[in-house]
Amino acid sequence: MNVDKALNLKRWKRLREFVLARDQYLDQELKRFGKRREAKYVHHIFPREFFPEWTFEEWNLISLSAETHNKLHDRSGHFLTEAGWSLLLRAARKNKIEIQPFWHEQLVKKD
Repeated sequence: MNVDKALNLKRWKRLREFVLARDQYLDQELKRFGKRREAKYVHHIFPREFFPEWTFEEWNLISLSAETHNKLHDRSGHFLTEAGWSLLLRAARKNKIEIQPFWHEQLVKKD
């Protein structure tokens, strides 16, 4: 493993643990609806494959359970589901990020 990858892996592990602790190890999407489920995953709201510049941004990370995480991703690729797109839109509004018209077409899996 090259030095850059090793540093990023170490950085990611620290950041991942920080986000889980910040979110009290609870699924933040379910928490919105008054439900409590343990979170074990940290999700990139703006997928890192498309937005590498936001990979390590705290505002782009959310703690989720496996079930919720799978509802936000199409596992056949690095695409979002409509639920994942909805979360991205909420994060964009909160962080004053202008949504580009072509993002939905590139990020959301077509049936």
